[in-house]
Amino acid sequence: MNTILKVNEVFHSIQGESTFAGLPCTFIRLTGCNLRCSYCDTAYAYEEGKEWSIPDLIDCAKHYQSPLVEVTGGEPLLQAGTPELVRALLDEGREVLVETNGSLDISVIDKRAVIIMDMKCPDSGMSDKNLFANVGCLKSRDEVKFVIASEGDYSWAKSMIKEHRLERTCTILFSSVYGKLRPSRLAEWILRDRLKARLQLQLHKYIWEPEKRGV
Repeated sequence: MNTILKVNEVFHSIQGESTFAGLPCTFIRLTGCNLRCSYCDTAYAYEEGKEWSIPDLIDCAKHYQSPLVEVTGGEPLLQAGTPELVRALLDEGREVLVETNGSLDISVIDKRAVIIMDMKCPDSGMSDKNLFANVGCLKSRDEVKFVIASEGDYSWAKSMIKEHRLERTCTILFSSVYGKLRPSRLAEWILRDRLKARLQLQLHKYIWEPEKRGV
């Protein structure tokens, strides 16, 4: 039987986050999320979407001719067919990023993919949903992202990095909540503490309007 996924949107844009920031990328945004973060900027993906088959999604990715594809959401791991989609994209020779909120088991994802996993800070309202067992599944190519809204979030993130020895495990990303915490302030804290973390700015929100979809 042909696997069907509920897809919110598919588009070609500039990757705005992670160590891949600035590269052309095809985005497959799946519908549905099990969390409700206070700063969520993709709430439209909670319910909106249409059914797509995996072959149709592969054809769409081929149309854009981008070697880099990101599977995101919402929360992509909510849908049982996501691992199959990721495998199919990899088998087509694409480099695949999977962005996940960190609350669900990442071990189901093909090891060839790069996982970009959130650790939800306290100000998100969802920090009790972190599945810390996922840390043991991270590869050296994977990335852990902390979205920081306050100095309290920053302190919590530092403690998680130390507790889970993330500096030895994978790349660490820090992103300030857009419109709430100035990136310059977050940069000052990182420099002050000599933290081994990469500051990212969500480039797409600076290239286009922050609320613009499909970019």
